[in-house]
This record gives sequence, C-alpha cells and structure tokens, in this order.
Amino acid sequence: MGGVLEGFSIIWVVIAVGYFVGRTGVLGDQARYVLNRVTFFVASPALLFTTLAESDPVSVLGPLLWVAGISAFLTAGIYHLSTARWLQREPAERIMAAMAASTVNSANLGLPIALYVLGDMAYAAPIILFQLALYQPVNLALLDATTAKHRTTFFALVLTTLKNPMIIGSLLGLVVALTGFEVPKLAMEPINLIAGASIPAMLLAFGISLVGSKPLDSASGRRADVLLGTAAKLVLQPLIAWLFGYFVFGLSGQLLAACVIMAGLPTAQNIFVTASRYEQGVVIAKDTVLLTTVCAIPLMMGIAFLLGI
Repeated sequence: MGGVLEGFSIIWVVIAVGYFVGRTGVLGDQARYVLNRVTFFVASPALLFTTLAESDPVSVLGPLLWVAGISAFLTAGIYHLSTARWLQREPAERIMAAMAASTVNSANLGLPIALYVLGDMAYAAPIILFQLALYQPVNLALLDATTAKHRTTFFALVLTTLKNPMIIGSLLGLVVALTGFEVPKLAMEPINLIAGASIPAMLLAFGISLVGSKPLDSASGRRADVLLGTAAKLVLQPLIAWLFGYFVFGLSGQLLAACVIMAGLPTAQNIFVTASRYEQGVVIAKDTVLLTTVCAIPLMMGIAFLLGI
C-alpha cells in the first residue's frame, strides 16, 4: 500500500505544479493547448511504441482489453437506457452524455497511474487501444447518424482512426513485439528520449486544466445528467470491470486491480472537445470531466486498498 500512496503522491505533486503554472500564467494562455498537442502528436505515440514494443502482445490483446470493452459498452448502455425517459434529452445529447459516463482518461492519467501505481505502463495500453481503435469511432458514427451537420462515411471514420498518431504508435509497437524485430539503438534512443516527455507534460496540462473550473452550475439545467454520469463513470464502470474480471475471466491480484483501476479513471478530456465539435452535451461533458477528475484519484486509492495492492 505504501507504493500506491507514493505513486499517487507523485502524480498529485506534478498536477499541483501544473495548477500553479496555470494560475500564475507563466507559460501563457496557450500552455495547456501546446502541452496537450505535444503529448498527443509526439510524446505519447513514442511512449506507446516503446511500451508495446517491449511488452507481451498476448497480454495486450488479452483479458484487460476485453474487460475494458465490456465495461465501457455496458456502462454507456445502462446510462442511456436509464435516463432516456427520465431526462428526455435529444438523441445526440444522450449519446454524448453516455460517452462522458464511460470513456476513461486512458492517456493523460491512465499512463502515469499505470506506471507509478501499478508498476507497468503496459496496463494502460489495452484500454488506449480499445478506445482509439473501436470505442471512439463507434460513438462518432452514432453522433454522425443523429446530426445532419457532421455526417461522414464509414470509410472516413476508419481512415481518421488509422491516422490517429497514438494508434500508429500502438500498432507499430505491437508489430515489433509480435515479430521480435530489434529496433536499432540509434533509432530507439531518441524515441525513448521523446517518450520521456509524455507523462510530465500530460500531468502539467491536466493541472492547468483545473484552473477556474466550476462544475454543477444550477443554471445549466444539466445537474442531474452530470451527477448520474459521474456515478456511472466512477462507481458502475469499475464495478462491472471487477465483476467480469473476477467471475468471467478469473483474474486476481495485480491484473484484477489493473482492470478495476483503469475502469475507474475519470472521463477523458477529449469528450469535451467532441461535444464542442458536435455542439451537443457541451455542459454535460465539461462538468462530468471536471467532477470525475476531482473525485477519481481518491476513489482509485480506495480501490487499490480494497484489492490489496
């Protein structure tokens, strides 16, 4: 348990530094934007490549991937069905809210928590792969089907997914792991150097994003959506992950803890970006991201304690 507390402490310190940087404005108004783009387009693909290239491909494509997929789809479905009549939102807004209730921050928080709390960044790779390669395209297709303004073809969705830099890094890393190809040291060293910038930049950007955020504004009329989405994200999804991980896949110990903790991650920040693009559920997305972000790390500490890691 001491190692878990130490891991969370490291994460919180760097987030606090990011918050201080955001409050003082020493990096300017575009700091979070630049840091997020550096991690998304450069550092995180390099990190995923190095992590997967040195991993066991069977474990990446094994139970962790299946539990991540099942827990996400079931959480979204339960949220959607339970609120359809009660809250009576438009279909696109319901889809957006269900995404906020089931899409985890697998990169910005998943990678550092996998490293410092679980001891291996490879634990985050399956859920990143699932969300980028399958879950996000499926949800975007549903949004396109319910909004005439942003209609795209299936081929365009597949092409967009394949052009995602983190998917490219992940797939290349898997190819190296599956084939046993040894990347020349001259090429691997700069990739490792770039990858090292990923986690600090993620956490600093995350801390900056907390500056000035005020969730649950009663004037928005979406407080119930946010509270239900937060409960689904932080309670229902990790519970489903535990049930399937333990009873269906027979996981225990570190693997079971990895499944549950990864499922208990807060809502991904790109959900707000997606909501803004489609102009659907913007308030729900923004407030769910913030509320789950504030509550998730204490909750995951509790999960780690309960599961004995």
